[in-house]
Amino acid sequence: MDGEGSFASSREFCPQCGSILPFPENGTVVMKCKTCPYKVNAKTALHGVVYHSYLRLNSRKNVEGRHEVVSQKDLGPLIDRACAKCGHDGLHFHTRQTRSADEGQTVFYFCPSCKHQEIEYS
Repeated sequence: MDGEGSFASSREFCPQCGSILPFPENGTVVMKCKTCPYKVNAKTALHGVVYHSYLRLNSRKNVEGRHEVVSQKDLGPLIDRACAKCGHDGLHFHTRQTRSADEGQTVFYFCPSCKHQEIEYS
């Protein structure tokens, strides 16, 4: 299944043609390139890669006194970085282009523990 390819790339890309490898279909563990015949076992290819996203659901009482489920927006991916305020390990982040295009992106970090926000201009 797995073989040497023409490209030196990240594990999410086909090493033979450079296309993005789609996630395996339900019930399989094989990632098949849609452009060329390359295929690889996803457990091998994505070992150690962490994708994290969640949607938190809360319950609250509405005006009639009944409980309703309220969803909160996704806080973004999680990074191994300690909060400068409380020391909590694991901050959510997102990036924005806040300055001109020839300058780096601005990274916004959010601590889920103490709600502290940090900004990094790169």
